[in-house]
Amino acid sequence: MTILLFERLGLLLIIAFVLTRFPGFKTLLNREFNLKMSLVHAGVFGLFGIAGTMAGVVIDGESVSHFAFVMTAVEKDQLVVSLSLVAVVIAGLLGGPIVGTGAGLVAGIHLLFLGGVGWLANGLVNPLTGLLAGLTARFFSQERVISPLKALFIGVFPPILQMHLLLILQPVGSDIIDKIGLPLVLSNSLAIAIFTAMIAIVLKEQENEAAQATRQALTIAEEALPFLKKHHSKEMAAGLSNLLRERLKLAAVSVANKQEVLAYTGIGDDHHQPGQPVGPSLAHEAMETKEMKVATTRSQIECSHKSCPFEAAIMIPITEANDVIWLITFYFRKAHHIRPVELVLAQGLGQLLSNQLNVLAAQSLKLHIRDAELRNLQAQINPHFLFNTLHLIATLFREDPKKARHITVQLAQYMRFNLKLVSNPLVPLEKECDHVNAYMEIIQARFTNQLKIVFRCPETIPNVFIPPSTIQPLVENCIQHGLRNIASDGKVEVMIQQEDGRLRVIVRDNGCGFPPELLNEVTNKPLNEHQNSGMGLFNVNQRLISLLGEEAKLHVGNLASGGSEVSFQIPMEDLNLKGGF
Repeated sequence: MTILLFERLGLLLIIAFVLTRFPGFKTLLNREFNLKMSLVHAGVFGLFGIAGTMAGVVIDGESVSHFAFVMTAVEKDQLVVSLSLVAVVIAGLLGGPIVGTGAGLVAGIHLLFLGGVGWLANGLVNPLTGLLAGLTARFFSQERVISPLKALFIGVFPPILQMHLLLILQPVGSDIIDKIGLPLVLSNSLAIAIFTAMIAIVLKEQENEAAQATRQALTIAEEALPFLKKHHSKEMAAGLSNLLRERLKLAAVSVANKQEVLAYTGIGDDHHQPGQPVGPSLAHEAMETKEMKVATTRSQIECSHKSCPFEAAIMIPITEANDVIWLITFYFRKAHHIRPVELVLAQGLGQLLSNQLNVLAAQSLKLHIRDAELRNLQAQINPHFLFNTLHLIATLFREDPKKARHITVQLAQYMRFNLKLVSNPLVPLEKECDHVNAYMEIIQARFTNQLKIVFRCPETIPNVFIPPSTIQPLVENCIQHGLRNIASDGKVEVMIQQEDGRLRVIVRDNGCGFPPELLNEVTNKPLNEHQNSGMGLFNVNQRLISLLGEEAKLHVGNLASGGSEVSFQIPMEDLNLKGGF
């Protein structure tokens, strides 16, 4: 009998495996209960219990009367040996007292109608077992699924309870109890343990699928970042659609804005093409509600082409600043190709891409604001410098009118350059050199006997672009701070060199140098005037880093012979950018 019961239980375990494949089974594993779902699960496990009864055997006296499935009522002197307790115990352990008791009632009523010896005990033991199993599960509420070893131990008691009820309510011979007792205990406990192990495997599969989908979504979102940074929408859409189709092995992918399809990749490109208007009403609904939509029929895709290969699609809205800017559509040949993992992946990917767009927009806005603030600061002409220069020009008109006119032209050029700073993130190096020359000539005229400025640059100035007003503040810092206590023989050197594909700019003086405690701070934060520096070096450093990267930052140091040196270098290829001034 033990071998026979194990054979029948094998059929039940196949049914149990099929049950674990249903999406609704996940809510039971996650213990997401409400009254409706509890009744549904109770009914399902009750039917599972009826299947266990049908897979049982019939005892007539001391022998098995027949090996066929128990499909109809039995004789009054026959005993039905049911396997329904397996389903009832599992229902109680997974769903609690309500599901367990409900499943037991369904299985027990079926046993009552089958009749035979022990009908009352068989009918009563099922709901009672379901209730007790559900209460037992509360002791293991911290465990998502009870371990197979614990389930093996718990499964021993329901058959023992059944034996006692048979002896108490409807006395049967002890020889029959001896015959069915051990086989029932062994088969029930092992079947329950195997079923819980099966559930653990299902959970591991689900978790692995979810983890794989998460990793895949994160990888795709990271790989999509270069395309998201592109300013040309069609170029971005083409790159993104190719990436998604290649990584997800989809039939086709399209990327659209609110008006038209920007890019399409995959089969069906003979009639699904870029430039077409966004057609399906479901797509417009996805963009209006900002929620993912799933088309499971050809009519929902609304393709007029007779041989369109698609009958399902996932439509994912991508938002920026809470506004839908793109709609990504995954196309599938068949509706059943859309599994839960595809839905989770699509949902997560949509959120990741939206978040990346918001981050990029915030970073871009922050950079623009900071750059505008820095350019505005640098565009403000120092009033003392302006007043001193005007006073110099007034003096020169009496002493040297020709030089006065020259300085006036240089001042006009200097002011014109400063006023244009706010509209140009990058300027030609030649314009920057002209700006520095204008400033140096004005300063040199003011401090003729006190200061000498030397400007060395290549005979042919490279056709490259750098942030405007980058060099002049460095020269000004040398004059105002490095040479402020030098009464004569002050010297400032400006050198522009090309070294190994890099443009290197050096500004040095023979003044007092930087206090050692400020060398590491002067470019990283604005310092007060009494700390030998103001905003000049900090502003220049911030603009270099924000526009050209960390490697373009300023390097500050004191010279062994006295004075200081400030320099920066930039790869020439980073400077060959389009710009205008």
